[in-house]
Amino acid sequence: MLKSLFNHLQTQRPLAWAQLSHQKTRLAVAMGGIAFANVLIFMQLGFRTLFTEGATTLPASLKGDLFLLNPSTEFLGANGFDRIRLYQAGGIKGVASTIPVYINQSTWAYSKEQTSFQARVFAFNPSQIVFNIPEINQQREKLKIPHSVLFDRLAKPSFGPIPQLFAQKGEVKALLKNHRIAVVGLFNLGNSFFLGEGNLMMSEDNYADLFGENALNQVSVGIITLNPGTNREAVKAGIVANIPGVKAYTHEELIAKELQFQNTNPTGPIFSFGAIMGFIVGVVIVYQVLYADISDHLAQYATLKAMGYSDLALLGVIFQEAAILGILGFIPGFVTSFGMYSFLSVITRLQLVMSLNIAVTVFILTMFMCIASAAITSNKLRSADPADVF
Repeated sequence: MLKSLFNHLQTQRPLAWAQLSHQKTRLAVAMGGIAFANVLIFMQLGFRTLFTEGATTLPASLKGDLFLLNPSTEFLGANGFDRIRLYQAGGIKGVASTIPVYINQSTWAYSKEQTSFQARVFAFNPSQIVFNIPEINQQREKLKIPHSVLFDRLAKPSFGPIPQLFAQKGEVKALLKNHRIAVVGLFNLGNSFFLGEGNLMMSEDNYADLFGENALNQVSVGIITLNPGTNREAVKAGIVANIPGVKAYTHEELIAKELQFQNTNPTGPIFSFGAIMGFIVGVVIVYQVLYADISDHLAQYATLKAMGYSDLALLGVIFQEAAILGILGFIPGFVTSFGMYSFLSVITRLQLVMSLNIAVTVFILTMFMCIASAAITSNKLRSADPADVF
């Protein structure tokens, strides 16, 4: 049965596929053009997703019920607030604990001869759980060691071969703000457009030694945990009513705040515009292929009209060709983009991941791109007049 079906498809090929496969060079060029447009769209959407999701990497990794920020803070780490406000929040009914988190920038160098790079430093009390990152929580005791840090293994290669050396020796020395420190553990947080080139975790005691005791007076993020059964909104309202100089956010609101700030940044719209340009390139390429195909076979289409085929039936052939081109062009475009995602992730240490959402979005855009081209080209098909042939 399968053999007979295969033979039938071989001898009775659909007209749309017969038209496309008749000139294999043109088909190959069309597939390459659509694949090129797909790669453009894939890369732009991938960068845009990386840009927006990178903004949520840090807030999504924090563990707590409510989070306090300076009201003027546009993004995490931008401004701090007086630590006394956190103590005041601890006195509100229902609050179980308050934890200060400090975020700062400092120079990092693997050795005295190496060029310094900007590292982002996170500090907290290691006796308390601050992050939803298991590796950090499992190594909190190590942070109590004087002059010690945990190192993000996803830092850029310019920070030195720290993960490899740590695997060999169990501890690595480096320079942070021109102070000798020891890397006593590794974790994964990952880089983004916002987290700099490398991330470090340390205790608040080591943070005070590095930046001075007064640095502990300015808290970047205040984490509040509540007693079981406590009304979160009631505590939040109590903070607003009784504690000036801070603003409280739920976890969802904190993530939304970071995204809102990035929406004011022109980089996101630039990537969106790049995706639109890729879409337009694809429309032009498919249009040219279909227009050339109709022009070359205009007499044959006119003959089919004379035989009784309606305009609608012939338009169906053109739309089938467009759909076939979309599918055939999407496959190499997807494979190429997947490889480029992986390559860029390795060399940039940014988590550029081919998500199902991106793949489905680009496939839908590809099919729409091809169908739109077919719709534009259909005007040429209507000009096929049997009288011109006979």
